[in-house]
Amino acid sequence: MNRLSLGLAFVLGALGGLASCSGGSTVPSGDGGPRREGGASGSGSGSAPIKDAGRDATHPADSGGSGSGSDSGRDSGSDAALDAARDGLVDAGRADAEKDAHVDARLADARVDAGVDAGGSGPASCAVTPKAAGTSYCGASNESCCTSLDVQGGTYDRTYTNVGSGPTSTADPATISSFRLDKYLVTVARFRQFRNAVIPPDGGTPWVPPSGSGKHVHLNSGSGIASVTSPGAFEPGWLASDDANLVPTDTNLACTTGYSTWSPTPGDTDPLPINCVNWYEAYAFCIWDGGFLPSEAEWEYVAAGGANEQAYPWGATTPGTVNTYAIYSCHYPTGFGGCSGLESIAAVGSAPTGAALGGELDMAGDVYEWNLDLLGGYVSPCTDCGNVTAPVGTVNRVIRGGDFQDGPQFLLPAAREDETSTGRLDTAGMRCARVPTTG
Repeated sequence: MNRLSLGLAFVLGALGGLASCSGGSTVPSGDGGPRREGGASGSGSGSAPIKDAGRDATHPADSGGSGSGSDSGRDSGSDAALDAARDGLVDAGRADAEKDAHVDARLADARVDAGVDAGGSGPASCAVTPKAAGTSYCGASNESCCTSLDVQGGTYDRTYTNVGSGPTSTADPATISSFRLDKYLVTVARFRQFRNAVIPPDGGTPWVPPSGSGKHVHLNSGSGIASVTSPGAFEPGWLASDDANLVPTDTNLACTTGYSTWSPTPGDTDPLPINCVNWYEAYAFCIWDGGFLPSEAEWEYVAAGGANEQAYPWGATTPGTVNTYAIYSCHYPTGFGGCSGLESIAAVGSAPTGAALGGELDMAGDVYEWNLDLLGGYVSPCTDCGNVTAPVGTVNRVIRGGDFQDGPQFLLPAAREDETSTGRLDTAGMRCARVPTTG
């Protein structure tokens, strides 16, 4: 029973006792007013009727002059007890209403930032002019590179084998709530907008994520992903101590010779996926862009086709060497193997036949994708859960999806890899998740 129910029960009980002593009318039967529906979707409107019910039940003659009958039989002690109970009920309702309003405001802000609700300009990384490749034009249809797709929640097995005839050896079920996942990997051009905010070319004030930002604010009344290692805890969001690891300098983004896609000025690499970013920079980018990193369970849910638990994100067909399903094993662009620098990394969305069931591209191949989670064993059951609270000494984070040079075994939705949080790989980038369109 919540605080509101307890407070209301106390008021009704007191009134019942008062009526039996004074000969006044009895309190009508019933549950004492509307029941609040909790969760992030609550607007707090449920607490106002409860507050009114408390006033009407406690002072039925408030609107009718001096009152008579049972009012005349009250003593000062009864009045004080009833007033205290009423005030406690109102305060509890106000506190819950304020909490719900705070959660709703954060969710509304996230939807505006992500361009879901009217008034939002969309993700900042694509809100640039003039329109160009890597921001406004991605994929075969030259659509916005910030296109984000709704993912309907459900339950699936995180561990399974599928050689094309259906999933076997299933284990580690997880339940996922609805969310959105960007259709494309983050491009160099999009990342440049963020880099210029973090390291302003004009020497202005650097942007850093606010402490606590980056949570899945649509889950668990705004608390986000539930921790699998600390029951009752949730994802902490961005920490002030993370600021020191946000260093996307030109030198750091050129982590290898010949394969780093970064350029501080617009150029031919703009439509390529950004690489050489550490986990902190991937996380901060998604926060700045109005989203968050997907949890490992969310990411695999999309790659696996949900409960279909597919062999590959697109289905059962093996990817081959013609680069229409996935960019991997150095087959791009010739199909003959042998990586040869930047030309072996494809522009995002270059393998259209390899779209996941929801339409997301490059869920397998091109570059690995940073996930929110720390590396750790699966815990079941799992509902909107993740390995999000780090024990002392834990530094490795999960990366998923394979890359332009690794073999086909890394394209499998259930395949897991990891890297240190501060590590920079020319084979790793990211895509962002966002609050769902509704709910």
